[in-house]
Amino acid sequence: VFGVLGPIIRRKCPDGFVLTEWTRQRYGTIAGLFLSICTMITIFLYMVAELSALQQIVTALTGLDGLPAVIVQCVVTTIYTSVGGFKVSFVTDNIQGAMVVGLIIIGVIAVGVETKIDRSLIEQSGYLKPSLLGWQLIYILPVAILTNDFFLSGFWMRTFASKTDKDLWIGVSIASVVVCIILTLVGVGGLLAAWSGAWPLADVDTGYLSFFLLLGQLPGWVVGIVLVMVVSLSTAAFDSFQSAMISTGSNDLFRNKLSLWVIRAFVILIIVPVVVVALKSPDILQIFLISDLVSAAVVPCLVLGLSEEFYWYRGFDFVIGGLGGIFTVFLFGLVYYDGNVTMAGKLILLEGGLYANDWSAFGAFVAAPIGGLLWAFAACSLRLAALFILARITGRRFDALDRPIPQAHLAGADDGIEHERVWEQSADAKTSGKFF
Repeated sequence: VFGVLGPIIRRKCPDGFVLTEWTRQRYGTIAGLFLSICTMITIFLYMVAELSALQQIVTALTGLDGLPAVIVQCVVTTIYTSVGGFKVSFVTDNIQGAMVVGLIIIGVIAVGVETKIDRSLIEQSGYLKPSLLGWQLIYILPVAILTNDFFLSGFWMRTFASKTDKDLWIGVSIASVVVCIILTLVGVGGLLAAWSGAWPLADVDTGYLSFFLLLGQLPGWVVGIVLVMVVSLSTAAFDSFQSAMISTGSNDLFRNKLSLWVIRAFVILIIVPVVVVALKSPDILQIFLISDLVSAAVVPCLVLGLSEEFYWYRGFDFVIGGLGGIFTVFLFGLVYYDGNVTMAGKLILLEGGLYANDWSAFGAFVAAPIGGLLWAFAACSLRLAALFILARITGRRFDALDRPIPQAHLAGADDGIEHERVWEQSADAKTSGKFF
């Protein structure tokens, strides 16, 4: 996503540093605020998931209450993020990468030596057989992950911060390979946890902790090292979310007119409900799924504006499409649950999770993007009709379908492109595009 779309957005909005800057330039202020709200909700949910995961991992590995670790992490990250700003996040990212590699190496060696597989559990688990959920995830996971990445300001800040498109491609390629390897190893760890008995097969609710339940069976010194690495990892991730929240709030909501310390104070206040919600949210997967469903509805309507062929597409269409996609999930729920309004409402929050063993979650992730695009085009038709009628009444020329004036852009030498015409509603990244 970032390797392909990142260079395009950077050329269209060279003065930006987050996706919402391009959105404001292309679709107008209202659309930019809409995406900013979606982004901040996503960051909030990710912060909740991070703290909830830390608490449960500490409890799983040590048997102790994880709340003190959560409080200490919030205090420490808030202090050094407030003092050092976003640059500190780059430093902790390097620490995070080193800790991930160390955790994987130690985990692989220790698990390989200490773990004993109960072969009877392999057949009993059925994990090597095809399943309905397995086939559904082939669609759900790519849609959820690819669209939700658009809401993560930290990724976009790194995209805009890359010196050249080549550097961006190199960084994205390396990260993709490393993440693929890590996810494969962690995923296999889940299988080993089930087959060794570390994670009971009947306990579906704690499946996301299976890797750490497996590590919890290892010798005490290994658990100690793993615990230190997990806390370091969580801290590095949490400070990135804090930095992203500060940057998004300062730039998108207040246009950098408020003191940065005031924004940081707001973030500190937000941490209180984050901790409260984290302590009351045992299902981490559901937290991510809610964010993924929102992004699946909003992002397809957003990216249409990247194409020159959709020059007539406006912010009104994007906002209505995004909201309509979420509403379509509710409509799908009404049909799927035979008119049960309560169940349809719960489907938006995916309270059944992915393990309901039915088509509800899959249908929701199909309805969100398709419904969003249908609502967007319906809104576009309504807008064009209204503008046409207004033009006829006032005697003005109907110009809603006029192509924007192309702005000549001289790309940098490192881009590998000499000249490129960029179709934009505005040549200045600081001005807003057309909403209606």
